[in-house]
Amino acid sequence: MSTLEYVRAGDAGEAVRLVSGDPRAAFLAGGTTQLDLMKDGVLDPGLLVDITRLPLHGIEPHGEVLHVGSLVTMEELAADLVVGARLPFVREALLAGASTQLRNMATIGGNLLQRPRCRYFRDPAVPQCNKRAPGSGCAAVAGTARMHAILGVSERCIAAHASDLAVALVALDAVVQIQGVSGRRAVPLTEFYRTAAESPESENVLEHGELITGVDVPLLPAGARTSYVKVRDRASYEFALTSAAVALVVSDGMIVHARAGLGGVGSKPWRAWDVERELRGAPAVRGTLRRAAESAVLGAWTVPGTAFKVELAKRTLVRALETVAGVAA
Repeated sequence: MSTLEYVRAGDAGEAVRLVSGDPRAAFLAGGTTQLDLMKDGVLDPGLLVDITRLPLHGIEPHGEVLHVGSLVTMEELAADLVVGARLPFVREALLAGASTQLRNMATIGGNLLQRPRCRYFRDPAVPQCNKRAPGSGCAAVAGTARMHAILGVSERCIAAHASDLAVALVALDAVVQIQGVSGRRAVPLTEFYRTAAESPESENVLEHGELITGVDVPLLPAGARTSYVKVRDRASYEFALTSAAVALVVSDGMIVHARAGLGGVGSKPWRAWDVERELRGAPAVRGTLRRAAESAVLGAWTVPGTAFKVELAKRTLVRALETVAGVAA
């Protein structure tokens, strides 16, 4: 049993100062992943700074951008009327991402920061994990790897990012608002994450003590149709083998606006830039969609346990695209 100190922060500045000043300190919000990792012995903070009472709970539209406080719960965001009307695949991703009980506890900031579900990372008895012990190796490369990633990975680490929500948000050019001891900064979600290939031990650009205060989510243009397709081993609460978040605007049979993100296959939420380029200005027909999907997993790095994801990711993306383009079989 480890001992720790618990403090409830009075404001964001105090929370940042407390965590920044102690290398073993951590923020505590919903705790739905954090507490599991503490029980498993993966995390061992000496100080938990409770931020749940901070005024970071609002969902506010500002023109064509929706500001979401980092302490908004998954369930609250899924129930928001603007999200339902203008960002329906965000709602679908939230509802597919967790059970009702977890959605009522888990926060948006925490969801974006959730740690990998890699069984080797979460078991301290496994010594080879470059996330826990940099330079020790990656046990997943030679082990069971069905739930692991094929993009942004290498022999150093193949852990997949688990968030469903982040897949939709990365496709929307969402921006993360951050507060630290040096002030505030804004980072596009496409630049917020680091890949496992480049930095297994550091999953994002946050410095120790920096706090996510909110996320700014651009609304989709009028006429956009969206879909979030999640392929998993069971229909109930389960993490994605592959997933796709897509949004299209089709006018006179031509695709004039396209957004696409992939989940279950990347060490970070994966923006499918090549797919979007293939789609824009092309006819909304089945052949276009399938050709675009071929570019989704270019550069995939696989091991025997993950090789099936190359084809499955393409099929998942095609299914989502065909649905929104109105050409589903």
